Amino acid sequence: MTSSPAAILFDMDGTLIDSEGLWLKAEITVMSELGATWTDEDQAYCLGGPLERVVDYMLQRSASLEPPSFVMDRLLDTMEEYFRQSPLSWRPGARGLLAEARHRGVPTALVSASWNRLIDAVSAKIDDDLGMRAFDVVVAGDDVANSKPHPEPYLTAAELLGVLPRECLALEDSPTGVESAMAAGCRVIAIPHIADVDARRALVVDTLEGWSVDELWAAAPA
Repeated sequence: MTSSPAAILFDMDGTLIDSEGLWLKAEITVMSELGATWTDEDQAYCLGGPLERVVDYMLQRSASLEPPSFVMDRLLDTMEEYFRQSPLSWRPGARGLLAEARHRGVPTALVSASWNRLIDAVSAKIDDDLGMRAFDVVVAGDDVANSKPHPEPYLTAAELLGVLPRECLALEDSPTGVESAMAAGCRVIAIPHIADVDARRALVVDTLEGWSVDELWAAAPA
């Protein structure tokens, strides 16, 4: 067993950056346009995506006759606007862990259920804040045929990095993301903050503060 991961795979929303408040705001806005309401419980249920599932749930909750493509476009447009207008907000400990990995030369990937246009809206801010390129590989929700909780996003990231999934450390905040990374065979760290994570093969921690790359790798169940 190696003492360090071959790569670290970061989820974005809620794990790397504190964007769930923006998602809640966007979801409330879109649901209002559909003539319905959106609660914290609705957000928790949809946490981690994929976006297609969120849209289907919105249409079911609102009983709207709008086509899914319309709701998807409204959600993406609204969220992209919020991302571009809002300052970057890191989750506790995430910036330090990402910076450690980059300084040590540990390959990194961003593996998100968000689509590329949303990742593009914040990726330059992340790079500028770190003073370097943050990720070797990005796998977005619209890059794969099957988004989270399917293992395809994490399998794709590992393949693009040229490493085995079991050699990767995956960081996730949602049950959907944890399921995806675990199904791919990664070692998984769960850092829940909106929805509880019942991850019996993952290490659940309250925060990434105070953890190093090697400490997380050693603590995560193989």
